[in-house]
Amino acid sequence: MTASRELAEFCAALRYEDLPPEASAHLLALLLDWTGSCLAGSGSRQAAIFQQFAAAMGPAGGASAILGSDLRTSPYFAALCNAAASHVVEQDDLHNSSVFHPATVVFPPLLAMAQDLPVCSGREFLAAAAAGYEAGIRVGEFLGQSHYRIFHTTGTAGTVAAAMAVARLLRLDPDATCHALGSAGTQAAGLWEFLRDAADSKQLHTAKAAADGLLAAWTARAGLTGASRILEGKQGLGAGMHATGEVALLTAGLGSRWALAETSFKFHASCRHTHPAADAMQLLCERNSPDPAEIDRVTVHVYQAAKDVLGAVTLQETIHQSKFSMGFVLGLILLHGRAGVADFTEEALGDPALRDFCNRVVMVVDEEIDARYPLTWSARVEIRLRDGRSLEASVDCPRGDPGNPLSRAELEDKFRGLVSHFDACDESAADRIIARIWQLPEFEDMREALVP
Repeated sequence: MTASRELAEFCAALRYEDLPPEASAHLLALLLDWTGSCLAGSGSRQAAIFQQFAAAMGPAGGASAILGSDLRTSPYFAALCNAAASHVVEQDDLHNSSVFHPATVVFPPLLAMAQDLPVCSGREFLAAAAAGYEAGIRVGEFLGQSHYRIFHTTGTAGTVAAAMAVARLLRLDPDATCHALGSAGTQAAGLWEFLRDAADSKQLHTAKAAADGLLAAWTARAGLTGASRILEGKQGLGAGMHATGEVALLTAGLGSRWALAETSFKFHASCRHTHPAADAMQLLCERNSPDPAEIDRVTVHVYQAAKDVLGAVTLQETIHQSKFSMGFVLGLILLHGRAGVADFTEEALGDPALRDFCNRVVMVVDEEIDARYPLTWSARVEIRLRDGRSLEASVDCPRGDPGNPLSRAELEDKFRGLVSHFDACDESAADRIIARIWQLPEFEDMREALVP
């Protein structure tokens, strides 16, 4: 049996009852986290553009909700809009070893499709989400670091994750699920070049991954065929996109290793590559309270991928771009004690003290830190003071990782903070959504579960 076929068969057969309690509980937390990110991003300029596209090109009055708005449309366009919105504020989840943001490409097409079905229970929805997470993470691990240097893995592996999630929700048999996998893989795309221009392509990547995965699953149900060896074939995804992982990674531990439970939550409102250093800077500030005026230079020891992604951002022209600037993120923590969603503002972009600090921050690749990546996301921050003294702190397990988890109360606070800061819904609506998500396995109808 090929790896592509084995992965497809696993996704087709997966049941909610197969999930161990810790995995199903983690999945509910991931759903809460995604819902907050989606609602927070729904009023953004980028999300508004996708909503305009949906209004112009998609059907009006469908069953699928564009969250944060009163708009209803078809599953395809709702998936497109919600996936774009949930990748704007940089608060969505991340899986370390695959360097992949699963929620933003798994939950949007699932919710959109679930709302269009005559009935869909919470357990069916969660089983489908688990299929998407498990498939997407393994594809990300297979594609590996060489792929990630050029391709945005959330756009590429994300298309497969979305397809496998929707295929499971539609209860496709193994043959049709394999066809959906083939059609998803041939559409996978997403390039990092946008970072250099502060462009909006990151939201396009997740929008297209979610919508194209839904397209792949829906058309497979209708009889459209796809490549049977799309992942490992001679002209498949791995061959064309510089995969560096072993083919065995695609199926290793299926049904025993629950990769979704390894997925991390973001604490800081910035690119995840900044988080180990941000935590280290917070430690330095708590221990030493350094005077910003006395700091001569900050050297951040990182892994190569962090320098590749963050090093492409040489200016901070937009709020979104500033979230990919190591100097900007560390400067917020030094000057304000945090780097949350309320701290990335136009005022901060124009702050001379923050701009000056950014010029004193350099990143260097540390061989030991790089050797542990991507299984471990580490950083060491060294502050050199003008009087010659040095301060240093290291972090090997950022806040929000499974080894350094956020509590249920912290996740609820994060959700409330996101929807409140962006005026996405009022307090009573936020409380209703939180309660519904924790109770989701008992729901018999998903259509209004996440609508404020």
